[in-house]
Amino acid sequence: MLGACAAPQPDLLDQFEATLAAQDSATAALGTWCAARGIAAPPRISAEVLPGGMRSDPHDLPALLQLTAPPGYRHVRLTCGGRVLSEAHNWYVPQRLTPAMNAALAASDVPFGKVAAPLRYSRQRLSSQRGAGPGCPADTILTHRALLRLPDGAPLALVTECYTPANLRR
Repeated sequence: MLGACAAPQPDLLDQFEATLAAQDSATAALGTWCAARGIAAPPRISAEVLPGGMRSDPHDLPALLQLTAPPGYRHVRLTCGGRVLSEAHNWYVPQRLTPAMNAALAASDVPFGKVAAPLRYSRQRLSSQRGAGPGCPADTILTHRALLRLPDGAPLALVTECYTPANLRR
């Protein structure tokens, strides 16, 4: 008698995408992924702020964030255990954050998702593609563009996240 065929295992990129989709915070999802893959213990996600100022704003930024003043901007590399897991562009509405949150974003390596977590924002994925999207390094394995919203529906931030091949390495 022939044995039953085992269902194919989802590939590692599928598993990574499922981990990201399971949470509103990419920072929290990367922490979960870092722990599950044994990348670092403890699985602390840090934001390395990249110099060079703001890249050009997306054409739809004012409408998406309902801007009445200039946005804040943060270009970071999110790392775990010294491994760069993503590069992110984050445009946000400073007026919708507390003064302490704005200060933390200006002066620390704490990721936006962790700083803003007390606001209980939700994530609306605008697009997802395997490979490099606009503004991402050429070796990007997955690009997400998302809008973060406060519980009342007000937009808080627009993010472009460029996930690196380091997520799939042992």
